[in-house]
Amino acid sequence: MQDPSAVERYRAAGRRANTQRSYQAAVDHYEQHWGGFLPATGDTVAAYLAAYGAALSINTLRSRLAGLAHWHAAQGFPDPTKAPIVKEVLRGIRASHPQPIKQAQPLQLAALQRCVRWLHGQIEQARSGGDVRRLPRLYRDQALLLLGFWRAFRSDELCRLQVQWNVVQRGQGMKLFLPTTKNDRQNLGTHFHVPSLQSLCPVQAYEAWIAHAGLAHGPVFRRIDRWGRVGEQALHPYSVGGLLRRLLCEAGVAEQGISSHSLRRGFAGWAASNGWDQKSLMSYVGWRDPVSALRYLDANSGLTDGRLWRLPTAQAPA
Repeated sequence: MQDPSAVERYRAAGRRANTQRSYQAAVDHYEQHWGGFLPATGDTVAAYLAAYGAALSINTLRSRLAGLAHWHAAQGFPDPTKAPIVKEVLRGIRASHPQPIKQAQPLQLAALQRCVRWLHGQIEQARSGGDVRRLPRLYRDQALLLLGFWRAFRSDELCRLQVQWNVVQRGQGMKLFLPTTKNDRQNLGTHFHVPSLQSLCPVQAYEAWIAHAGLAHGPVFRRIDRWGRVGEQALHPYSVGGLLRRLLCEAGVAEQGISSHSLRRGFAGWAASNGWDQKSLMSYVGWRDPVSALRYLDANSGLTDGRLWRLPTAQAPA
């Protein structure tokens, strides 16, 4: 017997939540903020773009078009975003309002070291002083900082890690698993190796956090209330940037432009300066497009002229 609810449930499971939210936000903006009607025509979509051409970035406008295109395809209507007038208006907006690409500042290794030293000191103070309220947050933040840096994770990947999927191998490192990632379109799952290091070790920080919180299953990085109680819910990906900024501020590390992507960019810069070639870096971080990789690297890192790409393959940090 056919079960329509099961069909829809599995269809929904195959859609990426972030993408769906982005599509819905685009439709809401078109209808509620601009006052447009659906289904749309090429002319009305072009007028919508023109209305926000000076206010929104070109990437945001492209995201809005993707959401409108998805709505029309899902409802069986012709896609108005493919109309020539839409492409012409978008090209004109790009020419009339050129904008530099906004990027997060990379978290430098020196800043990472200072922050971890501060965390170590705070943990020792809290333990000796019996401050059980602060300890969970300190252990969690230390693990998130080091794991996010050395594995160059995105914020949503950090927040989707599950304790029961991870395996610590003494003296070797740790294996993590995520059932879906940005580049895993078939939902086959991806395994990540985390190196065991002599200093700034993400594996030791992970073990210390898991042991202190007594976690055996569920999200690795969780919300903690003001009384130091560890919750059941995972951190929200949007909260990771604020967490990093707060942590650096408390540690007295003056870093501007920090966001959740600063960990990813920081590792990429570190790997580049230590001679990783293009293939090794892209494989470790999970990039498929070399152009995407270069966007994460500083222009003065020495990579943009291609010289470091030809060095021998580097190993994982050790």
